[in-house]
Amino acid sequence: MAPGATGFGRWRAVGFEDGSSHTDFGITRLQPGGTIPSHLHSFEESFHVLRGEVVLTTPEATVRLVGGDYGAIPIGVPHSWHGTEVEAVWTDVLSPPPRPAHDWDTYHAPALPSREPMPVDPRDPRTRSFGNITAEHMNPGRQSQELLAVSASMRTALLVYSGISLKMMVDSELGAVLHTMFMVQYEPDGVAGPHDHPLEEAYLITEGEVDATFDGTQYRLQAGDFAWAGAGCVHSFRATGAPVRWVETQSPQMPARHAYRFARDWDYLQEALDEERHD
Repeated sequence: MAPGATGFGRWRAVGFEDGSSHTDFGITRLQPGGTIPSHLHSFEESFHVLRGEVVLTTPEATVRLVGGDYGAIPIGVPHSWHGTEVEAVWTDVLSPPPRPAHDWDTYHAPALPSREPMPVDPRDPRTRSFGNITAEHMNPGRQSQELLAVSASMRTALLVYSGISLKMMVDSELGAVLHTMFMVQYEPDGVAGPHDHPLEEAYLITEGEVDATFDGTQYRLQAGDFAWAGAGCVHSFRATGAPVRWVETQSPQMPARHAYRFARDWDYLQEALDEERHD
């Protein structure tokens, strides 16, 4: 998947060989001075830097990425990665999953011009395919215009509901069309009841812990744990009395309607239909 790379390693949490149709989710490491030469994919790629520092070069910009930075690399866009003085670790999602029988759907590309790296700036249109997220972005009390780096709008809003906060990272605004990536935070009383989707979801817990159920099996997920829900997998989450945060992806992107199928709503309908039959 990285022809000619040096100092590079990737752990694949889920992918094509695991039965996933839309999601390849992994964690990549690039050692100091390592490189992934210029290449392109026939799949979409996005990333979120967990720690360290790395330089990414695309035809659009050369950016110095640090912890909290994220971005999207559309299909067919040449790019290269360059290590700095410290190891970089980032999580990435590839959609659809690269296929081993097709050389991982990755192709060599001519080297891109060398340029001075610039930091990610969400207000600079030259880095429009990138962004940055911090713990402050997940705080409902820190969303006033004076505290935001960009103009407040529905595109930059923090969605807050049922003890859950959600902040979009990678979506169509950044150029992605096949998947999304976002940050989720549960307050101590946060709950998402049993539901499923017509899409695949992946979760990497970055802080705290949460009780989760997947198709009737219960798990306690903690920082560093990964989980994946295929289309139709009934899943739920309940906070354990302390805040928890994770990176989540959806592949393909959520449809305009009927993206959630909550069990309690259809149970309600069943009860109503039963009552009508007995009237």
